[in-house]
Amino acid sequence: MTTPEEYRRRRQAMVRRQIAARGIGDPAVLAAMGEVPRERFVPESLAEFAYEDGPLPIAQGQTISQPYIVALMVEAAGVKPGDRVLEVGAGSGYAAAILSRIAGQVFAIERHEALAAEAAERLAALGYDNVRVIAGDGSGGLPAEAPFDAILVAAGGDRVPEPLKRQLAIGGRLVVPVGGEDAQTLRCITREGEEEWNEQSLGGVRFVPLVGAYGRGSVGWEEGSRAASNHRPARARSLPECIAAAAIPLPASEEDADFAAAFDRFADRRIVLLGEASHGTHEFYAARAAITRRFVKRHGFTIVATEADWPDAAVLDRYIRHRPLRDDTPPPFQRFPTWMWRNTVIARLVEDLHALNAGRPAERMAGFYGLDIYNMSGSIAAVLAYLDEHDPDAAAIARQRYGCLTPWQADPATYGRAALSGGYAECEAAVIAQCRELLDRALGSEDGEGLFGAAMNARLIASAERYYRVMYYGGAESWNLRDSHMAETLDHLLEQGGPDSRALVWAHNSHVGDARATEMGPVRGEHSLGQLVRERWGEECALIGFGTHTGTVTAASDWDAPRETKRVLPSRADSYERACHDSGVARFLLDLSDGGDEALRRRLAEPRLERFIGVIYRPETERWSHYSEAVLPDQFDAWCWFDQTRALEPLGPPEPREGPAETWPFGL
Repeated sequence: MTTPEEYRRRRQAMVRRQIAARGIGDPAVLAAMGEVPRERFVPESLAEFAYEDGPLPIAQGQTISQPYIVALMVEAAGVKPGDRVLEVGAGSGYAAAILSRIAGQVFAIERHEALAAEAAERLAALGYDNVRVIAGDGSGGLPAEAPFDAILVAAGGDRVPEPLKRQLAIGGRLVVPVGGEDAQTLRCITREGEEEWNEQSLGGVRFVPLVGAYGRGSVGWEEGSRAASNHRPARARSLPECIAAAAIPLPASEEDADFAAAFDRFADRRIVLLGEASHGTHEFYAARAAITRRFVKRHGFTIVATEADWPDAAVLDRYIRHRPLRDDTPPPFQRFPTWMWRNTVIARLVEDLHALNAGRPAERMAGFYGLDIYNMSGSIAAVLAYLDEHDPDAAAIARQRYGCLTPWQADPATYGRAALSGGYAECEAAVIAQCRELLDRALGSEDGEGLFGAAMNARLIASAERYYRVMYYGGAESWNLRDSHMAETLDHLLEQGGPDSRALVWAHNSHVGDARATEMGPVRGEHSLGQLVRERWGEECALIGFGTHTGTVTAASDWDAPRETKRVLPSRADSYERACHDSGVARFLLDLSDGGDEALRRRLAEPRLERFIGVIYRPETERWSHYSEAVLPDQFDAWCWFDQTRALEPLGPPEPREGPAETWPFGL
């Protein structure tokens, strides 16, 4: 049973990792978040998850908001001691409790009477006696108690309720989500005069619908006169029509010799990142393979960097670059999800790159590299094999340093669990020392290839050690560590390749896209490989996303579960994918860069849902498992579309069941 002291430690960790680390700096807000026991405001069965980085369900089909969003709203509202504050959508009473630790008086309205009664009981039991909970329709505010210094709305409408704006005091702030039923933009509205309001956006959010006289779908007093009018504006071109007009059609097959020609517009970039909306769709892999062949053959690209592990990718790279294979090297990509790289498309690409490299000087050969951090055991083996051959004394020292990780090599996730309670963080000093030593040697070595590979493996071990230790704390840190590692590895590859080196990157849309244009950045505090590359390389890079409407996909139902061929549900009506489907163009490329269609960029700039399928696909919970809000033209420089897609064809036997899934908890 979790003790009050353990909850307190989790609460303080939440404040540090989920709130302060994302830029919330108001001391009063941080203190309130650290004081209020969130476990008291969720169902008892969910108390152990109270300090995780996300919303949780409560009664009546409602939710308690993600802690960061509560803190963001309270800070944005500028709540100060002595303020009178109105909250609309009290739910379990958690946000009202936070507000009560700062403001003088809090009025919280909740339309579900049972929820309102329970919230009042919780607040009273905690001694928060400056909160009044009212059961009723909050969409019209609380005129009898107005004006308010701050109003916070925890439900999303299709527009800002006018009565709430007018119940603000001069200088007061209204924080309210506005947008579609499933995704909204959080707005902060400041009343600067009797008829003057200033508005700013705080990013994408997701709230339950605002229900009431001035809620979603209602006419409201401001719209009344307009509703009585028969005037209709001239018909504007729909978004699907705009997409169809700007679409660059692609051939019916990725095997067409001209398929990749449309992508030549990005061939002058130093780095071209190629995404995918799932890890198991044939068309995404085949399209990226066609682009890769063309860019290697015609445009001088020599680096193919993938969302794969360095030691596994190195096995393919040795064959691709006509280097001798090691007799003792185990077959690559044997762990779940093996189909990501053991599939028919990759098998052919490996042969094609091998053929393209024939007769080329070593410095002009195209290589195949892994950017990811999961195969810790393979990297340790690769480092030791190199040192055994070139420096046996150093190999002995490395074995001592890696010794503390040895019990965890086959099950690195266990290391993360042990690190929380067993003090295994001392391994970090050893692996970082080994990494630094090998990197220093690589910088001044004549043995470029072998030592560089060993140094990259040492970096992987150091990153993986931290990754498996931090992922059990939750929050964005483990994701950010992983994508930072991939970005740094890419930088090392470009540096090793020299000033003329150019790279193609294969990774999931969630890594390739700019996280600042999705919920990942503003809501979850996560960055992405694409964002880091864009910040580092600017206009020298291009981020290309891929999408589909329906078809089949190779995926599993759970971590380390058997591979299946699953039916992809048709895209949602409120998604970018549905707008592409409704365009009527089956296969196309959209140029979303500054050189593309500016009118289309503006139309696409309204946030919509976007689908993300990793190695796991759960159609039964697709809305919450696989959709996230995004702004497509800010996320990518281009968008490649296949309306109908089919499952990726794996190589070899069914997936092994032994051991944990190293892609947990992301699968991306």
